[in-house]
Amino acid sequence: MMKTMKIYHTLPDCAMKLRVTVFTGEQGLIDCPDEIDKRAAHLVLFEGDMPIAVCRVFEEEGRWMLGRFAVLKEHRGKGAGRALLAFAEEYVREQKGRELTLHSQLDAKGFYSRLGYEEYGEIEYEQGCAHIWMKKKV
Repeated sequence: MMKTMKIYHTLPDCAMKLRVTVFTGEQGLIDCPDEIDKRAAHLVLFEGDMPIAVCRVFEEEGRWMLGRFAVLKEHRGKGAGRALLAFAEEYVREQKGRELTLHSQLDAKGFYSRLGYEEYGEIEYEQGCAHIWMKKKV
């Protein structure tokens, strides 16, 4: 089935539903729209007309940040996350950004490391979930 990427400049319902499925349904975390959602670009990967992966990208204090990266469970390990991350990096390059920073859950650190991200800083906890800062030159 054909995969397509779309960029939204407001948080679309399909992206929020996917985030809730992954972060709340699977992980027991709370994910509500916030102030960043109002100014972020929301990147959504579709398979046919079904959203299968989502993230948001935004600039904060001169740094480009990636957040709320979520892939539906049945699409993990099949290239959806890699494709979405490459799309996010391309978007940042188009905006003249040179580096992309993210706050990875420790469980996902290996995924980002394999794609060139380097960790820095201390382990921090968000909603009881361990995270590490990572970045990559794009």
